[in-house]
Amino acid sequence: MELKKSLKLELFGFFLLNVFVLSMARKTIPSINWVLKETKYTRLCSSKNILTVNGLFPGPTLYVRKGDRLIVNVQNQGKYNVTIHWHGVKQPRNPWSDGPNYITQCPIKPGANFSYEIIFSTEEGTLWWHAHSDWSRATVHGPIVVYPSIGTTYPFPKPHAEFPIVLASWFKGDVMEIIQTALANGGEPNASDAFTINGQPGDLYNCSKPGTFNVLVNYGKKYLLRVINSVMNEEMFFAIAQHNFTVVGMDGAYIKPIETDYIMITPGQTMDILLTANQSPSHYYMAGRAYAGAVYDNTTTTAIVKYIGNYTAPSTPSFPSNLPNFTDIDAVTNFTNRIRALASKDYPIDVPKKVDTQLYITISVGLIPCPNKSCDGPDESRLAASLNNVSFEEPAVDLLQAYYRKIGGIFTTDFPSVPPYFFNFTADEMPDNVLIPSTGTKVKVLEFNSSVEIVFQGTNIQGAAENHPMHLHGFSFYHVGSGFGNFDNNTDPKGYNLVDPPEINTVGVPKNGWATIRFRADNPGNTTKSVVHALSFGKTF
Repeated sequence: MELKKSLKLELFGFFLLNVFVLSMARKTIPSINWVLKETKYTRLCSSKNILTVNGLFPGPTLYVRKGDRLIVNVQNQGKYNVTIHWHGVKQPRNPWSDGPNYITQCPIKPGANFSYEIIFSTEEGTLWWHAHSDWSRATVHGPIVVYPSIGTTYPFPKPHAEFPIVLASWFKGDVMEIIQTALANGGEPNASDAFTINGQPGDLYNCSKPGTFNVLVNYGKKYLLRVINSVMNEEMFFAIAQHNFTVVGMDGAYIKPIETDYIMITPGQTMDILLTANQSPSHYYMAGRAYAGAVYDNTTTTAIVKYIGNYTAPSTPSFPSNLPNFTDIDAVTNFTNRIRALASKDYPIDVPKKVDTQLYITISVGLIPCPNKSCDGPDESRLAASLNNVSFEEPAVDLLQAYYRKIGGIFTTDFPSVPPYFFNFTADEMPDNVLIPSTGTKVKVLEFNSSVEIVFQGTNIQGAAENHPMHLHGFSFYHVGSGFGNFDNNTDPKGYNLVDPPEINTVGVPKNGWATIRFRADNPGNTTKSVVHALSFGKTF
């Protein structure tokens, strides 16, 4: 009897062990392999090698569900150090896999491997990934599609199909040589030669018509366009000829639907757009062009929406007459002011009402004098981007490692909470003492779980007033307010939207204006970044 009982217990234990093993097997984290390598591409009548992931430009799309985990094994067969950033993925308690070089990790050397663990949490919608080292981002980038978790669905009618629409920059020259030359000489990098949609400039450029990207649609069907602005510098207007659409998501979160015939999207931002194919079957251009105070690239990229069916195709697709002009600041303001969080029962928001830490940060591009006035910047000096007049110096050891291992001498904790000088930040004339930034590796340490408000203030130093995309790693934040001119702490907070501000990860600070964000510092090890100047001028803030 005891033997039978013992055998039963052993069998039962074996059964439980198998259940446990099978359960663990089902929870195995999926793994994919990426190879960074040089690949030959031909655009604009010329060929060159570009750095790619698995030979693709844009790179491969990651498809996941809300709350998933994923391992991406990256093998660097290229010529340069590279890191990968999962833009908009919060990576809770996992900053080591976030990607910014010399901030949360040292770069992957040529010939080396690194495995990223990507932890998705509350994100849902469209995000993207990109290289976070020098200008390798120009060709090393791609979409991230985060579907609703199993058993849930979109807060809008399910589309018939979906398309990623990746806006990017194309340079005829070698992008790494362009930025290295600019950094060595202290001047601005060369402008891009074209914009692209899904890797193709479109048929308004020379030698580009055969490769123009096409979107095939059926009359009466709804389509989800996942638009990503991976352009190096410029904010982009985007429209489709004779079609309106509905913006339903932004930066991996849903927003109140916006009916519009164009969008303005900042570098680093993503938008989910519903398009109804409800026009006469024909060919229609979708087009993107820059909005900028100082336009770097004033060309227009196109793709073609083609209806499926029997009809006589036009010799030239219809062009979107509603695409705003390069300098149409009213179009920018009218669109961005309409963005509100969905803020529903199923998709609630939690805007900090009480603020523990307030930061007021000016964004500038100043000048550092060069010996014998030997540089290519204004006054033969070196251009230097800065926050609160501090221009970042790249450390020898990444900051996160230095913090956790208590390695001294790598950074200081005295990044200023306010600018060192107060003046009319948006005036036409500037005091001489604000043109030269200090240099250093400075950080601001926040208390865990504190609520933080940052006012980003654009400046007109060097007469270089432009929109500044600001991105927060490890968090989404609430964009509670923005305006033009100098921020007024007495009056401007009265206009904050604390009811349904959009929950985003990248905000465009208006030209000669300001933007305020709020978030809770509950994800240790992450950092605030400036998308544009970290890449344009070799500085990471």
